[in-house]
Amino acid sequence: MIRVGLVGFGMAGRVFHGPLISSVDGLALQAVVERHGDQARERYPWITTHRSLDSMLADRTLGLIVVATPSGTHFEVARQVIDAGFNVVVDKPVSTTAAQIAALAALARKHSVHLIPFHNRRFDGDFFTVEKLFHDGTLGRLVQFESSMNRWNPGATRRPWKDAPEEGGGVLLDLGTHLVDQALALFGNPMAIGAEVLRERDGQGANDAFTIRLRYLGLRATLEANALSSPPGPRFVVRGTRGNFRKKGVDPQEAALNKITRIAGEGWGQEPADHWGMLHVDVDGGMVTRPFATLPGDYRRFYAAVRDALESKAKPPVTPADAWRAARVLEWAIESAEAHREVECSWTGEPA
Repeated sequence: MIRVGLVGFGMAGRVFHGPLISSVDGLALQAVVERHGDQARERYPWITTHRSLDSMLADRTLGLIVVATPSGTHFEVARQVIDAGFNVVVDKPVSTTAAQIAALAALARKHSVHLIPFHNRRFDGDFFTVEKLFHDGTLGRLVQFESSMNRWNPGATRRPWKDAPEEGGGVLLDLGTHLVDQALALFGNPMAIGAEVLRERDGQGANDAFTIRLRYLGLRATLEANALSSPPGPRFVVRGTRGNFRKKGVDPQEAALNKITRIAGEGWGQEPADHWGMLHVDVDGGMVTRPFATLPGDYRRFYAAVRDALESKAKPPVTPADAWRAARVLEWAIESAEAHREVECSWTGEPA
């Protein structure tokens, strides 16, 4: 049994990490750093509550520590955890710059510990479905890929740090990390980046909208997120030489996790049929349209893979290099937006 400590019990710790750790055999949530209050213990009565990171790091029985603090603090918290000799999972983004991610990767190698980014949306059901269609050739050779996470949210955030660029706020680092990671997992490293990164809502604050265009040979990939779309539009649009696929809605796991402390029962991550995407494929020269069942998503697979990596049974589900590549794309997106031009990618300096 791997004893797990969780640093932070805001939305990330409460909604994602606490329930997921508690739902995977071989992992045991044992401690939480919660500086004020006892929300974690109310949900998980057996845990030890620490008021400081130093207090948790004194517990040498822990085999894994999860960093779920605000984005701007990830680098420093993860650095302290690694320096103390612990394996660590870090919520996305691992840090606000690619250079800092590379530094953490080097530090983890020095201490012979695992640094594993929490890129959980690789385990979304809709992404699994698009991945299947891509790899089995149902749509032929892909020519266009659109991935969007738009919503209607014109008001101020309830977590002020999310609107503070200096604290790692902004939709680019938040949703952008997910969308870029998914695209890189599918298609690999792009040749060039074009982007707009904007503040569309009233008032001052961090970016709240972006469009990123990834240039590949023969394929255009467009990633988009904003807070002023109603209705939000499709989550995925994929076009190929043999057909198209369109999918609306978002993976249901986050909404479900918000209501529970542990996953139990059957049917986790499954979507009802009226949420499935529509597949349009050419059959003998005629277009056939039908619903295409969404594969079940399962974020537990991330933590099961973490467990297996710590037990030397498998490779980590996400690597520091994966996080570094996503961070470089976001940095090039900012450069492109500021220069109003496409930026060529130079993939040097990737951490081992």
